[in-house]
Amino acid sequence: MLGTLAVAASLVLLGDSGPVFSRSFDEAKPLEGASASKDGARVEKGAGRSGTSALVVDRPASAGAGSTSVRWSLPVEKLRGTRVRVEAYVKADDVAKPPKSYNGVKVMLHLKGGAGDEWPQAPVDTGSFGWTRVGFTRAVPDDASSVDLTLGLEATTGRVAFDDVTLTILPPRRPAVASASASKPDPRHGPGRLRGVMIGTKVDADDLRDLARKYGANHVRWQLLWGGFPNGPADKATPAEYDRWLDGELDRLARLTPVCRQEGITVLIDVHTPPGGREQGTSVMGMFRKAEHQEHFLKVWEKIAKRFRDDPVVWGYDLVNEPVLGMLPDGLRNWPELALEAARRVRAIDQKKAIIVEPAPWGGPDGLDDFEPLPGIDGVVYSVHMYLPHKFTHQGVHGNPTGLSYPGVIEGKRWDKEDLRRALEPARRFERDYNVPIYIGEFSAIRWAPGSSARDYLRDVIDIMEEYGWDWAYHAYREWPGWSFEHTSNPDDPKPSPTLTDRGALLKSYFARNPRPAAP
Repeated sequence: MLGTLAVAASLVLLGDSGPVFSRSFDEAKPLEGASASKDGARVEKGAGRSGTSALVVDRPASAGAGSTSVRWSLPVEKLRGTRVRVEAYVKADDVAKPPKSYNGVKVMLHLKGGAGDEWPQAPVDTGSFGWTRVGFTRAVPDDASSVDLTLGLEATTGRVAFDDVTLTILPPRRPAVASASASKPDPRHGPGRLRGVMIGTKVDADDLRDLARKYGANHVRWQLLWGGFPNGPADKATPAEYDRWLDGELDRLARLTPVCRQEGITVLIDVHTPPGGREQGTSVMGMFRKAEHQEHFLKVWEKIAKRFRDDPVVWGYDLVNEPVLGMLPDGLRNWPELALEAARRVRAIDQKKAIIVEPAPWGGPDGLDDFEPLPGIDGVVYSVHMYLPHKFTHQGVHGNPTGLSYPGVIEGKRWDKEDLRRALEPARRFERDYNVPIYIGEFSAIRWAPGSSARDYLRDVIDIMEEYGWDWAYHAYREWPGWSFEHTSNPDDPKPSPTLTDRGALLKSYFARNPRPAAP
């Protein structure tokens, strides 16, 4: 049974933006209306950041993994339609690794609305660490019926302290100020609209010719991926080992760009594996743990830009695939800061090609609610990946159940085309707010979804992207068979289908809208 305490929130309302909720736990009655001690949650004097009070949640290992949290119900009528920033200082002692990545230390909102329940939360490490500020930004739906703030532990043991917790309404976003550059590069300088695919790491000349001639795609997102996803050998590689791998991959790309040019295929270079790789078990990127990985990452982009700045086949540079930060050590750049520095270094070398930036975490549409355009950089395209609802698109993968149909009820709520549109709304909103282009670098549905579900899902996602005029790349072509549109829906059949699948026919029908290249 969850030990959850409903607590009346103390509020400070300052117009349309500013602090809405704050708690230092030095108030006269910091947990008025609740008795925290019986469930391991209490306010302790001297446990705070400066010897003041803090909220402490304590679950000893002898109690077994479980959940204890304190919950504040916030005034939803004040928060509907706003963007809010949640921040807290957290200190942990011996917090055990939980069974799921979304369990553990909770600094979390629970949003209820017409589209269902959402649980956005701050990334917080396990183990032991000193006082660290964590936080996240989230848009509250216009139709939200309730907003709760939760602090505590979920499905784990250990001791965690919380101090100086705030929830702030952010001011409305303003369009980015136009750059003073006299020659703003056009991020859509390819062959018109881009409709294509993410490609596997073993794709060669014949595969590219098939993609163009058999299916009609005019674009590939070229992943520089080392050793598989999400965790390959890069997390343990030396800088020299990483550079040897990268140089080999860039040599391969340079060998195949003439084929792409002949076939009318525009290339986006995607650093799928950055220096430092991803931590085992968390997928946090090493470059958000160590400064040397960040500096190496910047040099990687200098190398790529120098090598491909004069290649007309290369449309742009996707700085990193699906960034995941976790808690950031002092002195390291966060993702917007690191992306800005990488973009500046690319622009110092190549002033023409598009620079593609995905938000953290995982490049999801919601990440753009916690992102601002890179200041002073021309030709930036903002990219998200579309796999929502995840339980449907990834059924049978990573322990997810199978048998989920689209359209249909998935995780207790109905999903159809309008729900997909709502899921993509953060990207549409970002596009409108800042007048910037959007690119969908990945979207897919597992091939063994029941009946025509995968095709129907892809059709609705593509229809929305086409309506909005977004460029896109399907995930994936001749990579892992689970995402292959050339394989049947039978998970036990490892070979491509001798005939066109329903998903292949669907993609081919959209690729037919692409302009064809002139004869070489």
